[in-house]
Amino acid sequence: MKLKKSALALMLTGTGFLGLAGYSSAGSAALFSSNVCKNQQGEIIDEAMCAGRDAASLKGADEDYFKDMDYGITKDPATLAKTLAPFVPGITPEQAVKSVATGRNNWIVWTAGNDRLWDTISYRSVGNLDFLKTLSNHPGLKFSRSNRWNYLGLVNEPCFEKGTGPRKDRYGLWLDVRSTDCPADPFENEEKYPGVKYGARGKNIPAGSYYGYATGIVGLRLFPNPDFDEKAEKAWDPERYYTDPSYYNNKNLVRPYRVGMSCGFCHVGPNPTNPPADPEHPKWENLNSNPGAQYFWIDRIFSWEADPSAFPFQLFATSRPGALDTSLISSDYINNPRTMNAVYNLVPRLLNAKNFGEEKLGGGSLNNRQFNDYVKSGPLTEFYKAPDTVFTPRVLKDGADSVGALGALNRVFINIGLFSEDWLTHFNPLVGGKPITPIPIIKSRKNSVYWQANEAQTPDLALFFVAGTRPDLLKNAPGGDQKITQDAAVLTRGKEVFGERCARCHSSKLPDKAYEFFKGGAVGKDYLKHWGNYWRWTQTDEFKKAIDVIVKKDDFLQDNFLSTDLRVPVTLLETNACSPLATNAIEGNIWNDFSSQSYKNLPSVGKITVHHPMTGKPWEFTAPGGGVGFTRPASLVSVWSTAPFFVNNSLGKFDPSPSVEARMGSFENSITQLLWPEKREGNIQYQTANGKMLPGWIDRTFATSYLRVPAGFLPDWLNKLAGKIDGGKFAGEQGLELGPIPKGTPVNLLTNIDLDRREGFIDRVKHKAELLGLLLKIKHDLKEIPKDATDEQAAAQFKNLVDPLVKASKCPDYIVNRGHYFGTDYFKEANLEPGLSDADKKALIEFLKTF
Repeated sequence: MKLKKSALALMLTGTGFLGLAGYSSAGSAALFSSNVCKNQQGEIIDEAMCAGRDAASLKGADEDYFKDMDYGITKDPATLAKTLAPFVPGITPEQAVKSVATGRNNWIVWTAGNDRLWDTISYRSVGNLDFLKTLSNHPGLKFSRSNRWNYLGLVNEPCFEKGTGPRKDRYGLWLDVRSTDCPADPFENEEKYPGVKYGARGKNIPAGSYYGYATGIVGLRLFPNPDFDEKAEKAWDPERYYTDPSYYNNKNLVRPYRVGMSCGFCHVGPNPTNPPADPEHPKWENLNSNPGAQYFWIDRIFSWEADPSAFPFQLFATSRPGALDTSLISSDYINNPRTMNAVYNLVPRLLNAKNFGEEKLGGGSLNNRQFNDYVKSGPLTEFYKAPDTVFTPRVLKDGADSVGALGALNRVFINIGLFSEDWLTHFNPLVGGKPITPIPIIKSRKNSVYWQANEAQTPDLALFFVAGTRPDLLKNAPGGDQKITQDAAVLTRGKEVFGERCARCHSSKLPDKAYEFFKGGAVGKDYLKHWGNYWRWTQTDEFKKAIDVIVKKDDFLQDNFLSTDLRVPVTLLETNACSPLATNAIEGNIWNDFSSQSYKNLPSVGKITVHHPMTGKPWEFTAPGGGVGFTRPASLVSVWSTAPFFVNNSLGKFDPSPSVEARMGSFENSITQLLWPEKREGNIQYQTANGKMLPGWIDRTFATSYLRVPAGFLPDWLNKLAGKIDGGKFAGEQGLELGPIPKGTPVNLLTNIDLDRREGFIDRVKHKAELLGLLLKIKHDLKEIPKDATDEQAAAQFKNLVDPLVKASKCPDYIVNRGHYFGTDYFKEANLEPGLSDADKKALIEFLKTF
């Protein structure tokens, strides 16, 4: 019974199912990629430094291989240079093309050594994530290049074809093959970009290029595995790898390749105004680098078997296509899926930061490099003022990235595995359960050659975004102009409504007075006072008259980022609170060095109205301070092409087709649910802040599910013991199974257990005691579920656990599609802002189509 208690306790850590996996893998799984190299001072260094490489030997590639993407921006060097000249005075057309090509290559093919991380995660996830299978075409899989787009939502790379058999040059793996009528991939050039020789790489297996091999999927690159030594090669059986669970579910299996991930994996998508005729077979001109992976099915990718009886699949299924929990690996003990950020109008966004993006740095955040480190004149130098003031766009949904544009870009690379040798020592990956500590920039800069090389490439990446983030306008799409009304009166009314109700959060062009509210000490502990003054002013006739003039100007949409990037308290938005409550960037947490001191000084937004997951009854949850509790408004640039809506894509109908017709269908459905909340999807009724009732959606398990750890991933002693314990039908030779978790269980009841309580010693001790009591109760109640119980019987027994789990939650907010009632009768301040008429809502929709 001791094992059951431990397993159940660990079941509730991190993102739920991975707790037990993390326990079992400690000291046994990830035996290979967990090995690290150290310098003479005993500090962890990365594989490149261990191999004797330096940053200059990992230079950014400058081939303009992707010239057909992004509307062909590099095909007109003179215009490109003119675009960049204000930011890099004197830049020549040739220099402009080289810089933008280097930046784009960084985004699409540079993985910065993170193949090590994803190999480690394949073990830590006990085989749920296996990118080598994701890349494959074996007939035993549910997916291949033939249905990769529709099933996985991944972008097939042009110039590749489906492999119809095992490839001898890839150790028998069923991978895509390069089309014979295409030139060689320039990034595979081993002489120009020699791979990092580390371990068996360069000895038992070729070193390849430090950009890896192309895989046939945009954003994934294949790297020779440095752990694939002679012993591993003799044990490798490619057919069993696809067909035999006892073989591929083994913690000792060493695959011949590791898979690296570039930023493009989550950000390259079909061009909304020039979509591919067949999304399974796009051409480069059908793809853009910036719209985000809006069609990406995280559940099917991160749980490749897609088994509904496995709780991991149930967990990942809460991430709708185009959304994922970016704190999945460095767990914040909250399941909070967020959409892949589209990157539009970077220049207006930077300019907006001068008005609304002031932040004060302190501590480790002062170590972020700024534009001033690269250019000594021009407008880019205006975004940092020594010693501690930075003007920064806020890209993350919660506005936590607040140290400057370059720092925000560098943080992304760490989160996908840069210098994972050190990063993974600051927390327990996937599972959590140990105190999280910050990853220090100064240490990364010293001990990681990949960090140094990446940092050197970041300015070119920024210039690429300056040049390549133009809006995707509906009027430029095939047949798009016919989908926009030609009724001038309707559009005029739409502009008026937008100005009065939307522009205060969704426009970077505002009356001059708007900026006065956020100058001189507006950031930090007094932010809510400044925000409140601004918000109340936007409800006055003075604001409405001034914004009406601005919105009706012919150039209103030109160079308008269509957001303020201000932090809006979730108490006003009434949207799901789990994303704003993310804690990765608070004081002392993993992203401590990538959030400003003013962010860490933000006050509590106060009491958040949440709802019981079974009854819908409202109650108040007090948000902690220190940065959490806010959401920055989404940019509405190209909003017609980005539905479904909300930070988690929970509002509106998803359509897997990237066609203009499909995008417009999703937009119409989503905007209707936004402006008519009573039409939203619901499996529960709940009460809004103004007392009215609405349907809402809670993500629940849609099948009876279990927490399983295959025998091959259990330590030997635990595997033997598992076979002796009663109550587990998936035990002994098969491994370990815990459950059942009844069908209909709110998923976030099991994923949001607060194991990171930091406020007050006495509170922490009390909280741990309550958790222990909860775990004992779970142990008892699950034991009482009859063998072969029906869903109804299991649910009845599990019902007793609901209230204790709600009480223990770090984010007890379960309704994912609630909130943003502006312009409707459900808005909490409807007495000041009555709901719009149907005619006004329809006029607003027509104006939004022009964005």
